[in-house]
Amino acid sequence: MTTWSERVSAIGLSGDAAALATRHFSEVTTRYAAVFGSTEQARAWWVPGRIEVLGKHTDYGGGRSLLCAVERGFQVLASRRNDPVIRIVDASTGGSITIPFKADVEPRPGHWTDYPITVVRRVARDFPGAQCGMNTVIQSSLPSASGLSSSSALVIACFLPLAAFNELATTATWSAAIRDGDALAEYLGAMENGRAFGVLAADRGVGTQGGSEDQTAILRSVPGQLLQYHFVPVTHEATVALPAGWQFVIAMSGVHAAKGAAMQARYNALADQVTTLLNTWRQHTARSDRSLFAALESAPDAAERLASMIANINSPAAATLRARIEQFHAESDVIIPDVMRRLAAGDVVGLREPVARSQSLAESALRNQVPETSYLARRATELGAAAASAFGAGFGGSVWALVPDADVEPFRARWKDDYLTRFPGRSARADFFPSRPGPAATEVPLL
Repeated sequence: MTTWSERVSAIGLSGDAAALATRHFSEVTTRYAAVFGSTEQARAWWVPGRIEVLGKHTDYGGGRSLLCAVERGFQVLASRRNDPVIRIVDASTGGSITIPFKADVEPRPGHWTDYPITVVRRVARDFPGAQCGMNTVIQSSLPSASGLSSSSALVIACFLPLAAFNELATTATWSAAIRDGDALAEYLGAMENGRAFGVLAADRGVGTQGGSEDQTAILRSVPGQLLQYHFVPVTHEATVALPAGWQFVIAMSGVHAAKGAAMQARYNALADQVTTLLNTWRQHTARSDRSLFAALESAPDAAERLASMIANINSPAAATLRARIEQFHAESDVIIPDVMRRLAAGDVVGLREPVARSQSLAESALRNQVPETSYLARRATELGAAAASAFGAGFGGSVWALVPDADVEPFRARWKDDYLTRFPGRSARADFFPSRPGPAATEVPLL
């Protein structure tokens, strides 16, 4: 019988990340045994969060992102039930939820349980033959609202065991709608944002009008690699290795970046800008491009033409929309391709300028940065990071810095000390840790 240490090493975790996952899987096992009894029939999954290296608010418009999994995530132990009931227990808090396996389960907006409820509602509706419930214990090293996509990871951590126990991949619905792993990421994005997916109709989702970037990173990442995708539909474009001798240091700012209430409205307002731009393009061109990315790719001068269309709109929002065109076009079509070329050539030092432009556009066009994340990005490069950028939804969250292996610990300590000196009120939730591009979500073999 293998140990948890051996199991997490086998899926691609190492060092401190492997030690943390080992400890959490052990705690999950202890909690499972206390609540449900024998673990003999249980199965285990690892579901990471993600690092959005680049691709700020581009995915729901079809644009490009540069992604990898972070080496923190959900540890899951689950077993099949013979009745249509899902019970989920949080090993760290002891909190739990029992959900009937029905398509009309009442939502709980603003509460963590709304994410598993959303999964149950959609699976019950899309796969009406599924009747097998489950007992599940989870534990996460992804603090909520930290910018590392804990919400999407929770959705996937609930979905994967439920799909396995109900053998969803063998159904006609799955065969017709979910052709591969990229399509599965898009389906799970639709599950979270409530949109339709092919012939599978829309449902309520969790209220955030996001895309499929997070699900793609969580399901498709490869250890040591960065993935370039564009979206609508989810489309893999390129993979590049993070050059040897470098890794990320992640700074969780401690600014709560929950996609609920007022923050959800601000997040969705950025998505609404993309919808407005696409509708304007369609009205003026009589084209039916599926996404803003497709519209801007349709002609070499499409971005300039769209900016001219917006300029003719008599609205105070025109300047904001023109800035959004610049940000979206630059991020997708200029910055990410430039960074990929530099990474392929091993030119890590050359990343600073394009990454700094991405951060600057987030501050000036998206306006989704807070003083803490702007400071962290700026201070990281002052301390010698090759490049640094805030990522995720914004309005709080995290920042990555790319640092030589030999400098990781002194850099991490100095970055943290400087940040907490500047923002002492963030000490309770802020965290700084190293991470290499990690493994995707996977079942962890227990033999």
